[in-house]
Amino acid sequence: MTRPRVPRAYRPVLAHPRLRRLLPAFVASDFGGGMSMVAVAWLALLIAPDGREGLLVGAALAAYALPGAAGVLLLGRWLRKLPPRRLLIANCALRGTLLGCVPLAWGLGVLDPVTYVVLLGSSSVLTAWGSAGKFTLVGELLPERHRLAANALLGASMSTSIVAGPAAAGFLATAVSPAWIIGLDALTYAILAVQTARLGPGGEERPNAAAGPAGRGLRLLAGERELLAILALTWLFFALYGPVEVALPLYVTGALDGDAGLLGLFWTAFGVGAVAGGLTVGALRRLPLWPVTLGIVAGWGATLLLPYGLGAGTAAAMACFALGGAVYGPYPALSFTLFQNRTPQGRLTTVLAARGAVLLTSTPVGAALGGPLVTAFGARAVLAGSGAATVGVAAVGTGVWLATRGARPIAEGDGGPDDDGARGDGARAPA
Repeated sequence: MTRPRVPRAYRPVLAHPRLRRLLPAFVASDFGGGMSMVAVAWLALLIAPDGREGLLVGAALAAYALPGAAGVLLLGRWLRKLPPRRLLIANCALRGTLLGCVPLAWGLGVLDPVTYVVLLGSSSVLTAWGSAGKFTLVGELLPERHRLAANALLGASMSTSIVAGPAAAGFLATAVSPAWIIGLDALTYAILAVQTARLGPGGEERPNAAAGPAGRGLRLLAGERELLAILALTWLFFALYGPVEVALPLYVTGALDGDAGLLGLFWTAFGVGAVAGGLTVGALRRLPLWPVTLGIVAGWGATLLLPYGLGAGTAAAMACFALGGAVYGPYPALSFTLFQNRTPQGRLTTVLAARGAVLLTSTPVGAALGGPLVTAFGARAVLAGSGAATVGVAAVGTGVWLATRGARPIAEGDGGPDDDGARGDGARAPA
């Protein structure tokens, strides 16, 4: 029997001795986060006072993510000096400890709505720093030519968690309280913290540069036009996705006359497509960075505009949603690789934390606008409108890119922002 061959681009990543220890822990942590997508909201429904369910669900979901942006602004003075490995450990330790208090409080019968929201919010303060530490650590462990493949693997893990995590949480919730599912999420953070600590300090274990004001992430981004451009594009991309999270459930239950199971199938189709698309980009040898990035934004918009604008049926709408996932799948890997390759290593954690803080606001802003828009125009119109606006953003971005042609590629041997090599459109991905 022939053993399946690992694509050439992924072999150096999977063979790296230190990264090979971390990858299973990353997968476990992503899976725990996928389970919490269901468990956090479900537990809020169980403990909410009568008539306040919607308010508590919204507060819980916001607390699970948004304080990470405040953590960048309030704690940057101290945290930007820490090596990425320690930042990742700190986030995992905080997240694991405080999320672990949720099932403990539930078991003791003292979990009230205020305690729940406080625990969730406090646990997420270091989220952006933890993500920055994770991708900085991976970027420092690997040479440039292997980073796109590594980021594609990490992105595929996160996409897979969208498929498997909620399904597993739904199955487990038939037997146990969602509080214990959140406890499993806490356990995965503990596993990642232990595995990261076991790496020990290596050649990449050095403090971040930029301890002074000039090193602040937002100021660094303001001085890098290409990074600022990709951040602005990503913010608009994610913000225009926000209304989809509001409109899709109403479209499924209204126009399609479906139920929660059908909604789950839509997200499963998206997740499967995102995994396939993310893994494919990591195996490619050459990529024209900006055309591909803008094409992804336009392609995702088209997969919303066409089916919902034309009033497609269930099968066509779901197929387009799966295609949209495949189109979107490469985007996180390309975006993170660009930041890794353009930022001096001593400042990468600070820049990635600033990036995370900015993007943490994008989808919630879009979702907040989605509610009134759905009420005013209906779910199908909002889905189609989100797609049309996304295509419009890609068109404007394309015009700016063609006018400047200053974006540099992700190229093998690219020395980063201070490299004097030629600029161009062709990008070399890992060999």
